[in-house]
Amino acid sequence: MFKSKFGSIPKYYVRAPGRVNIIGEHIDYCGYSVLPMAVEQDMLIAVEPVKTHTLQLANTNPLYPDFSTSVNNIQIDKTKPLWHNYFLCGFKGIQEHFGLSNPTGMNCLVDGNIPPSSGLSSSSALVCCAGLVTLTVLGMNLSKVELAEICAKSERYIGTEGGGMDQSISFLAEEGTAKLIEFNPLRATDVKLPSGAAFVIANSCVQMNKAATSHFNVRVVECRLAAKLLAKHKGLQWDEVMRLEEVQAKLGVSLEAMLLLTKDALHPEPYSREEICMCLGISLEDLRTQILTPNTQDVLVFKLYQRAKHVYSEAARVLRFKAICEEAPDNTVQLLGELMNQSHGSCRDLYECSCSELDQLVDICRKFGAQGSRLTGAGWGGCTVSIVPADKLPDFLANVQDAYYKRRHHSEAPEKQNLFATKPGGGALVFLEA
Repeated sequence: MFKSKFGSIPKYYVRAPGRVNIIGEHIDYCGYSVLPMAVEQDMLIAVEPVKTHTLQLANTNPLYPDFSTSVNNIQIDKTKPLWHNYFLCGFKGIQEHFGLSNPTGMNCLVDGNIPPSSGLSSSSALVCCAGLVTLTVLGMNLSKVELAEICAKSERYIGTEGGGMDQSISFLAEEGTAKLIEFNPLRATDVKLPSGAAFVIANSCVQMNKAATSHFNVRVVECRLAAKLLAKHKGLQWDEVMRLEEVQAKLGVSLEAMLLLTKDALHPEPYSREEICMCLGISLEDLRTQILTPNTQDVLVFKLYQRAKHVYSEAARVLRFKAICEEAPDNTVQLLGELMNQSHGSCRDLYECSCSELDQLVDICRKFGAQGSRLTGAGWGGCTVSIVPADKLPDFLANVQDAYYKRRHHSEAPEKQNLFATKPGGGALVFLEA
C-alpha cells in the first residue's frame, strides 16, 4: 500500500504499543505512581524521508483521510482531535526539542490495531510512534525516558492535560513484566505479575475521546484546586502547588494522613467558583486565567473532596498492589482482585468516570470468575481489565462473550478486538528496511 500511495518503498518501520493500566487511574497527572503494562496491539508507521520539506500522512484505515502539510507550518487544531493531529504532536515535540527550523520532510503510512477511544491509549501510541519516527528520520538520539517526557508534553498540544503514564509505558515497556511508573524524575520498575492469572481486556464498545470532551480536563482542574485548598489549609505556599502529590511531599506525611486531612479540610458538597475564590483569596478573573484550562472556563461547580479522596486512596492501592506481587502470598490473585474492585468503586463513586455499560461489564466479569475487574484508561467508556485465574479463562471468555456482546448486538468490532487475554508486551521499536 505504501508503494501505491507514494510510488516508493519505506526506509524504516516504527512501532509503539498501546497499554492497559492495571491499577492507578487518574493519578499520574496528580504526581502519583501507576502500574500499567504494554499490550501486544500497537501503532505501526512505515516512513520514507524525502528531499522536500513536506509531511505527507496516509492511513491504512479509509476512515482516516490523507493529510499533507509543510514541516515549517505545523498547526494543531485543539477543537478537532483528528487523527493526523496526534502525529503532528509527536513531530512538533521533537522539532521543538532540538530547535529545528527546516527539518526533513517524510512520507508516512500509519497502521494500527489498537481500538480507538477504548482506553488502551491508541492516541498516545500514535504520538509516541510519530516522535520516534521523527527522531529516526532526523538522525538524532534521545534516551527512552527523554522521548517519553517529550511525547507526554507534546500530546498536550491537542488540549488534553494528561500525566505521563501512556507515553512512559509505550517507550519503557518490556516483554513479560508490568511496570511501576514513577514521576519527577521519571523511572520504571519491573513488577512481576502472578503466573496463575490472566489479565483480560473487555471493550464496553462505548467510545470516549478525551480530547473531544472536557470531562478529563475538569478532573485535572478539580485535583489542582483540591491541592491548592489543602495547601492553603496547612499554611503552605498554595499558589506554587499544582498537584496533590506535592502537598503530601511538602508535609512529609503518609497517604493515610492525607486522607484524614482531606476529610478535615474539604467538604463533600460541591464548591462553587465563588467559594473557591473566597477560600484562596483570589478574584474570579485570577481563577479563570491562572488555574482553569481553556475548556474548563464554563464549569460552575467542582467536587474537590471526592476527587482528592480517590487520588490518595488509589495511590495507596498502587503501592499495595506492587507489594503483594513482590510478596506473592498463596492468595495473591484474590488480594490483587480486591484492590482492582476497590479501584473501580472509587472511579465510579468518587471520581465519577465510569458509565452504566462499564459498570455492567465489570459486574458480568466478576459474575463469571474474575477475582477483580475495573475500568481502565480515562473511563466514561472504553475498556475494563479483569484478573482471572488461568484455569477459568476459557469459560470466562465464552460466558462474557455471551452475556455482554451477544445480548447487546455489539458487532461493530471483530470479536477478538473486544475481548482478549493479554500479556505484558515490549516497548517502542524501530525496524530498518532490509
